[in-house]
Amino acid sequence: MSETADQAATRRRWISLAEIVAVSGVIIGALTLWMNWSERRSEAQEKVVAAQAALAAEARLALHAELADGGKEVRLTDPAHDLLETTIRFPTALAIREQRPATPRIERDWFADAVLKATDGGADKREGRLPVLVSTRYRVGDKTREGQAIVDVVWRTNGRLIGGRTLSIESAQVREPGGSVKRIDALWKAALGG
Repeated sequence: MSETADQAATRRRWISLAEIVAVSGVIIGALTLWMNWSERRSEAQEKVVAAQAALAAEARLALHAELADGGKEVRLTDPAHDLLETTIRFPTALAIREQRPATPRIERDWFADAVLKATDGGADKREGRLPVLVSTRYRVGDKTREGQAIVDVVWRTNGRLIGGRTLSIESAQVREPGGSVKRIDALWKAALGG
């Protein structure tokens, strides 16, 4: 028996429909494969970014300043790092030479006379902030890094019956990460109202 024209058209229609279903399956499979590959690549990139962020956070200097020795000094610490070398710089107007203490600290005796001299002529009882630039070398794992921060030393002067005025440290806090001598000079000038 030979096939009629209607039967041949129906057969061709079924073959075409089967081909369409097969091609659709291949396309769906390819899209699924591409989406899985893309998702894995995206997850891998997110992990790399997270690891880099964690490493950068670990390497960042997180300086802390706190009163010590009965208010005679400010101790500088970083809970995440060992501070190896520290350089303390004061505003240029005070004409105080930079200090390189063996242990990270800021002593009242380093700046008291200069601040008293700079604030002389006003009220005996004053208070203010002394911006100090702290530069330090610290260890992150087996590497040495350098960082800076500006520390505000809050001071207060009181008059005495004999012997002029005295200066005491009231508190200290890290004002901002980074910094420069130019920046502490501007902060000191602003603190004095000039």
